[in-house]
Amino acid sequence: MDAMDMKKQDMNRDWIATARTLSQALPFLQRYEGATVVIKLGGHAMGSDEAMEDFARDVVLMQQVGVKPVIVHGGGPMINQMLDKLGIESTFVNGKRVTDKATVEVVEMVLSGLVNKRIVQAINGQGGRAVGISGKDANLMICEQTNADLGFVGTPVEMDPRIIRELGDENLIPVIAPLGAGKNGETFNVNGDTAAGAIAGALKADRLLLLTDVSGVKGSDGEVLTALNSEQIIELTNEGVIAGGMIPKTQTALDALQEGVRAVVILDGRAPNACLLELFTEHGAGSLIRDTPPTVRPQSA
Repeated sequence: MDAMDMKKQDMNRDWIATARTLSQALPFLQRYEGATVVIKLGGHAMGSDEAMEDFARDVVLMQQVGVKPVIVHGGGPMINQMLDKLGIESTFVNGKRVTDKATVEVVEMVLSGLVNKRIVQAINGQGGRAVGISGKDANLMICEQTNADLGFVGTPVEMDPRIIRELGDENLIPVIAPLGAGKNGETFNVNGDTAAGAIAGALKADRLLLLTDVSGVKGSDGEVLTALNSEQIIELTNEGVIAGGMIPKTQTALDALQEGVRAVVILDGRAPNACLLELFTEHGAGSLIRDTPPTVRPQSA
C-alpha cells in the first residue's frame, strides 16, 4: 500500500468515527431538545479569539439541535486592565475588591460594552443570532448590597426572567452581563457565577454549566468526582477537600438546585467542545451535581 492509499484509509477511518459519534449522540440530542441550558462563560474560554470562536460555534450548534442556550459571562481580567489603564486604584477588604462609584462605572462599561459585545459578535459570526443585555434590563435582576464595606457589590434578591424567555421564543440567544439594578436606582456588580445561578434558578433550567479553568470538583485523592449530590458537597467542604475558589462555585450549584435547576455541571472550559461533550456524550465532561445522583452518570438524568 502506497502513501496515498494509506492517507485515504486514514481519512475513511476519521469519517467513519465522525459518523459513529453523531449516531451515538442521537439519544442525547433528543434528550435536550427544548431544554434551557444556562452557561457561565469565564476563564480561558474568554482568553483568546480562537477559544471564543470555538465556544460560539458550539453554542450555535446547540441551538440548531433544539437546545435553548443562555450565556452569562464574567470579565474580571478585562476590568482589571481597564482600571489600570484609567489609573483607578482599587482597595480590598479581606481579599475582595471594594467597588466604589468610579469602579462600578468602569465595571459596567467593560462588562456591558467590551466583553458582552465581543461574545455577541462571536456568536453572530458563527451564524447565530445573539442579543446582549445585562441584569439591569427589564428588571431581570434586582439586587441588594452584599456588604457595605464592599460598596456596589450586589446579591440578587428578585428575578424576572421574562425578557430571557421572550428572546428565546424569537430564536435569539441571550448574552447577559452580571450587573444588577438596585431598588434605589443603583448599579451593582454581581459575581458571574452567582448571577448565572440566580438566572438558571429563575428559569428552572435543565442544566447550569459553570465553565472554569479546572477539570471539575476533585476528591481527596485528586481525582475528578464525576457525580455528586448536595450532601456530599457539604461534607467535602466541611472536610476541607473542597476549598478556595471551588467553594463559591459549589455553593452556586447548591443554591441553583434549591431554586429548581435540574443539575449543575462544573467543567473545564479549556477543553475543546466542552459543552458539547457534556451534553451529547455518555461520559460528560466534568462534575455533575444534583440532589440524588446514581453510582454511575447517565446523561438522561
